[in-house]
Amino acid sequence: MKTVLTAKLKLNTTPEQFKALRETQLAYRDALNYVSTYAFENGKMSNAVRLQDGTYDEIRLRFHLPSQMACSVPRQVGATYKALWTKAKNNAAHLQAKKTKKRYKGLDKAPTFLSPTLTYQYKKDYTFKKEQQVSILTLEGRVKVAYTGYDKHVALIQRGAEIGVSKLWYDKPKKQFYLLVSLEVETADPTPETHKQVVGVDVGMRYLAVTATMQGKCTFHADISPLAKSHHDARLRKRLQKKGTRSATRKLVAMSGRERRLKQNTNHVVSKRIVLEHPRSLIGLENLTDIRERNKRRKGKKASAKQRKANRTSSKWAFSELHSMIAYKALMHRSMAIKVDANSTSQACPKCGHTCKENHPNHGLMFVCKNCQYMLHADLVGARNIAMRTLLIRQDWIGTGQLSVVPDVSDDEAKAARLKRYAELRWSSDTSPRL
Repeated sequence: MKTVLTAKLKLNTTPEQFKALRETQLAYRDALNYVSTYAFENGKMSNAVRLQDGTYDEIRLRFHLPSQMACSVPRQVGATYKALWTKAKNNAAHLQAKKTKKRYKGLDKAPTFLSPTLTYQYKKDYTFKKEQQVSILTLEGRVKVAYTGYDKHVALIQRGAEIGVSKLWYDKPKKQFYLLVSLEVETADPTPETHKQVVGVDVGMRYLAVTATMQGKCTFHADISPLAKSHHDARLRKRLQKKGTRSATRKLVAMSGRERRLKQNTNHVVSKRIVLEHPRSLIGLENLTDIRERNKRRKGKKASAKQRKANRTSSKWAFSELHSMIAYKALMHRSMAIKVDANSTSQACPKCGHTCKENHPNHGLMFVCKNCQYMLHADLVGARNIAMRTLLIRQDWIGTGQLSVVPDVSDDEAKAARLKRYAELRWSSDTSPRL
């Protein structure tokens, strides 16, 4: 099987090369916004071919982009509109099913592209040369730029790894260009024999991640400290926005990416720890797709200050980013991440199977089963339930030879059958299998 990596290469540019790359970036961004406006005015068009037919000549004439870039711009805008249409259709289905009352507003106006990051096609817009140099296309032609990067990634590029598209990214505070190159690396196909250990990962707000194995080993990752820092930044932003002075605005600009970088760094650290602690494992993650739509929360004027703070907290941390980091890092350590149903993982008793909201009152710290009085940390209960569901998927993998990486949520009958099987699972450290 193939694993996709992203190599981050630092470009050591001269002042002339820096100016050429910056002008190309800004022209590419302006072209994206022009095509986005054209697509919105023509029925919110998402067809890349029709967008290219309608805007190609104007892109070449007005923004002076090379031919391949003039083809990449409509494709990128078309992909953006397709994603927005998908969200709008899902929202319409949720409104009809009365799962939500909030209308999706992503297509109310043309999306605006703010980041100057541009896309390069391999062997058309950029190629790698000898002596760690890369030839990059600009508005003024090609330039050869020396690069440096992570030794293993550079070795993969030089040894002929399959190279895909790349993105030219500009770090504005450092005034530094980076080339983010997509690499495909061939890895061995997974088998049940190579993934003997089963691990369940529960994500939450008290602890970013809690892991549990079938042998009773558990680990709590990242306590409340990043969340407390996030709350502090939110309070500080509120005061600065209310103040509105020029110095306050400068402070807000300086803070703009700090929280995002904090979360990204924390997710990187936690995902790396989980993968290194559990090599050659089948790692179970909750399928949290549309989790915000499924959870009912009090909003607006009816919500108290405490409830509004809880809403802000639950929607700020990037659990999807953590899951994606665990998934790609696991493949590099001969492990694999799969998704399991998230239904009632925090309400089901792993010992007797009794499931009700009263088992986990007010989403508190402790889980207490109303049937058998089983008591345990609530996040650890979720991790153990996920581990048992992952074990069940592994057993099906052994029996059928096929691995279900993501559960099918479109078939209600199949989902009901899976949940019925999950209800029959029982946790016991004495009888947990030694894989």
